Amino acid sequence: MAEHPFIVFLIHIAGAAALLIWSVRLVRTGVERGFSNPLRSWIRQSARNRFMATGSGLLAALGLQSATAVAVLVSHFVAKHGRLTAAVGLAMLLGADVGSALVTQLLVTRQPLLVPVLLLLGISLFLRGSGVGRPTGRIVIGLALIFVSLDMIRAATGPILSNPNTHAVVSYLGNDLLTAFAIGAVFAWAVHSSVAAVLLFVTLVGQSVLPLNAGVAMVLGANLGGAFIAHILTLSAPLDVRHMVLSNLLLRGGGAVGAAYILAAQPHWYAFLGAHPAQQAINVHLAFNAVLAVAALPFVGLVTSFVARLTPARSPSVTRLEPISALDQNAVSKPQRALDCTARELLAVGQHIEHMLIAVIPQYDTFNPDQAKAIAAQDKAIKKSHFDIKLYLAKIGQQELDESLSRRSMELVHLSSSLEAASDTINRVIVPLTQRMHAQGVQFSADGRKEISDFADRVLANAQLALNVMMNQNPAEARELVEAKELVRRVEQKLQRHHLGRLRQGLTESIETSNIHQETLRALKQVNTCFSVVAYPIVDKSGHLLESRLA
Repeated sequence: MAEHPFIVFLIHIAGAAALLIWSVRLVRTGVERGFSNPLRSWIRQSARNRFMATGSGLLAALGLQSATAVAVLVSHFVAKHGRLTAAVGLAMLLGADVGSALVTQLLVTRQPLLVPVLLLLGISLFLRGSGVGRPTGRIVIGLALIFVSLDMIRAATGPILSNPNTHAVVSYLGNDLLTAFAIGAVFAWAVHSSVAAVLLFVTLVGQSVLPLNAGVAMVLGANLGGAFIAHILTLSAPLDVRHMVLSNLLLRGGGAVGAAYILAAQPHWYAFLGAHPAQQAINVHLAFNAVLAVAALPFVGLVTSFVARLTPARSPSVTRLEPISALDQNAVSKPQRALDCTARELLAVGQHIEHMLIAVIPQYDTFNPDQAKAIAAQDKAIKKSHFDIKLYLAKIGQQELDESLSRRSMELVHLSSSLEAASDTINRVIVPLTQRMHAQGVQFSADGRKEISDFADRVLANAQLALNVMMNQNPAEARELVEAKELVRRVEQKLQRHHLGRLRQGLTESIETSNIHQETLRALKQVNTCFSVVAYPIVDKSGHLLESRLA
């Protein structure tokens, strides 16, 4: 290996880059698992105006370490909740781009003592923590590993600086900024993280592996690549989502091209952005996104309208394929395969209930009879699926099943019953509550409506986690789901106390909607309990479930 220093260099750089990419993902996963509900609450509340939306997007990107993750989260609200317009969503994405740039500013700073402190704290929280302790530990460990990976890059680039081949590559990139820009864009898209890409390029500039002008071109190219990631991930999304993401791609990507051209023509501007090349490169990234957000924010409505004219709605297909059941009758003679078919059918049922839950909460604000009928039709279809699943499992049970398959069959029966109960609760309890509210002409107090929305978002997040657990059977996520169920119980009790407090204050809205408010909280808690059933067989097998909650 000593005879091939360039190969050694590539191995070290590849390993360090892989650790950097994984570390950024580790931080994002920790935030998503531990703090997704506050993020959802911020995003929903910031829909009031574009300035609040920009701030919310910035804070979300600081937490998630990724503007792309924020784009996917905002896309979910635009597509399914109907609470955000494409223009407000674009304002959030502009703020998220600034937040992502701030993340790179914070992470590029070298603090030698910070790594061991973060590792000690993060591992302690992860191993001994409960609730949000484990995801917090995951975040802290990820931050420590980001600093470790950057130090690995610095150590790897030291010996290569005297190599003649290095100077040849550096000279070429310094003279061909278009290629450098394209490399930055492709690399950011390939690793699905503009934060990791920018950190890598800035570190290479700081080590003199890249000339400043080539490093800046790569950093700006990473902005284009980062915006393109969200565009690819939302190609099949509803029209409003695509308008929002494409508008961000147009602004951020087009702005990056323009900024690269301007800085290539005016290289003396770098002197205003810092004393050292690495500092100048990272400041270009922050200044570009900040200036873009300030300049584009007043025109987000015009931009999304312009993009909407460029992207007309897709023509509906002439032939519509009807949904089919996963319950393959030909697989009944093969119990393992038949049980897998049942699990697939239950996953589809769970997704239908998720859609019902998303559709029913806006009914409290504006009751839509057609939406109520659609929810009722979905509930009827789920009841039929539940009946079909029971018959299918009964046929499987007529054969000789070993203990594990028999237990799995009973777990699926129980899960089917629980999901059917969740659907029934939405249709027979929550929908009539929204209808009663509309008939009486009353509305929740501002605090009461916020509590209902926040609680519904928490239940929805747990339902989505349950669907993930149904697919991956992950014991760690199953345990997280059980812990989330207990947290929902405590939150429901706290919200009931808050409501009683408003009643004692004599608030008219709270008095008029008292029963509806309390019954809604109880119904949502019941839906959450039904989805949590997914986790219990998994945590039982892993030995994390106690036989009794009694002391």
